[in-house]
Amino acid sequence: MATRQGSWTGGTLEPRDWLRPKQAARAVFHPAWIPDSLDPAVDTLKKVRLIAGTIAAVGVYTFVEGGFAFDEVLENMLTASAVLLFITPLTVGVMLYVWRRGGTVRALRVPLLNSLKLLLAFVGTIVLTVLVWRLAGGAGFLVLLLAPLALWLTTLVIRGAVHVSGNFFGTAGVHRCLPPLLATVTTWLMAIPDLVTGDLHGLSLTMGVVFILGAPLTVTGIALLEMGRLKQRYGIRLAAHPATLPQVPGPPPPMPPTAPPYIPQQGNPYGNPYGNPYGHAPYPPQGNPYGNAPYAPQGTPYGNGNPYAPPQGNA
Repeated sequence: MATRQGSWTGGTLEPRDWLRPKQAARAVFHPAWIPDSLDPAVDTLKKVRLIAGTIAAVGVYTFVEGGFAFDEVLENMLTASAVLLFITPLTVGVMLYVWRRGGTVRALRVPLLNSLKLLLAFVGTIVLTVLVWRLAGGAGFLVLLLAPLALWLTTLVIRGAVHVSGNFFGTAGVHRCLPPLLATVTTWLMAIPDLVTGDLHGLSLTMGVVFILGAPLTVTGIALLEMGRLKQRYGIRLAAHPATLPQVPGPPPPMPPTAPPYIPQQGNPYGNPYGNPYGHAPYPPQGNPYGNAPYAPQGTPYGNGNPYAPPQGNA
C-alpha cells in the first residue's frame, strides 16, 4: 500500500469504519507508516511472541487462582499502561545512547514522534475504557448509554493490543530490532516484582515460578531468534544506528499479467474466403482464366471470336 511518509491511516479509513472496532483498531494502532515485515518467518515469530506476551499480560495465574475478576483486569490494564509509559521511552533512550556514535537523534525524530503518538493513543484508550466501565457500573439509567460505548472501547482495546504487541508502537519504523527488545524488557519488568516480593498469587512455588517466568522466558527466546534472523539474513544489528544499516529489499513488485498464448489468425489473412493460406481456392475457378485479357483481339475475321472456326457464309 503506497502512502505518504508519516500518513497515519493511508487515506483508507472512512467515517462508517469507526462503527466497526476491528477496522478502527487497525487504522489507529497499526498505522500506514509502519514498515512491512521482511519475510514470512519474521511474521511467524512475531505471532508466537504475541501469544506469549498476551499470556504474560493477562496472567494465567488469574484463572488458576479460581475465577476471572473483571475489576482486577481493569486494574492490571492501568498498571500495564503505567509500565508502558515508563519502560518504552526509557528503553528507547538507552538505545539512542548506544547509537550515538553512528548517527544523530535528529535523523530519527519523525519515527520517534510517531511511535510516541501511538503509545499515548493506546494508553489513553485504555484509561478511557476503564473510566467508562467505572461510570457504567454506577450510572443507573445511564448504563443504557454507556454500556454500548464501553463494549466498543473494550473491543477496540483488545484489537489494538494485538496490533501494538506485534509492532510495539511502531518502533520498527525506528529500528527493526526494537519491537523484540521492548517486548522482552516489558515482560520481564512485569514478572520481576512478583519474584522479588515472593507474591505467587496463591500458587505453589513450582506453579508460581512456571506461570510467572514462563512467558518472559518464551518471549526472550523468540525475540533472540527474531533478532538473530534479522542479523543473519539482512545485516540488521541492534547495536547499529539505523542510519548505518544496509538497505533492505522492499516487497517484490506485482507481476504483470501474462499475455495469452499466441493463436494463429483464423482464416486467410489475404482475404481468401476458403481459408487457404496460399490464396488459392480448393477447386479451379469457373470461367475462362484468359478471358478479358488486355491484349486479346476483339473479334476475328472468322466470327464468333474463334480463330479455328470456319468462316461464316462460306459456300
